[in-house]
Amino acid sequence: MKNLILSLRAFIQKLIPWREHFASRGVVLGKDVFVPMPQLVNLYGCHIGSGTKLGPFVEIQKNAFIGENCKISSHTFICEGVRIGNGVFIGHGVAFINDKQPRAVCGDGSLQTEADWQVVPTTVHDGASIGSGATILCGLTIGRNALVGAGAVVVRDVPDNTVVAGNPAKILRKIEEGRP
Repeated sequence: MKNLILSLRAFIQKLIPWREHFASRGVVLGKDVFVPMPQLVNLYGCHIGSGTKLGPFVEIQKNAFIGENCKISSHTFICEGVRIGNGVFIGHGVAFINDKQPRAVCGDGSLQTEADWQVVPTTVHDGASIGSGATILCGLTIGRNALVGAGAVVVRDVPDNTVVAGNPAKILRKIEEGRP
């Protein structure tokens, strides 16, 4: 059954010239990236590692980096400056933030441009898992194998092998060896 699924995935990938479309938008795609509905994904200027799967209605902005063998679920927003390691799970509707004080206009009332603010980077380390509906504020590090609960608002760094949840996210426990 697994071989059948892999063959079907490969067949679908060949039918749709989506790789060329994304490459024309400055996207670097690793081998075996799987985008089942590429017409419903917005990628530009980012890097997606080999074996990663992107769900529908995902947006990944320029200068974002997604590692290998990640799963990015539907309706997720990954903005410029976010770096995600290998083997990371991102649940449905997760939002990353890259500006500590976002504004639409400058002091003179003119619309802000890229020159009017600075990207604040965020890092998610290998093996981390972020639950559906979580919001990750900028300038943070989510540690290796950390687990962020669904709906959490992460306002501080999350240590390696730690479970956090809530608004604001608080440490619930450490993850023991061999226990999720």
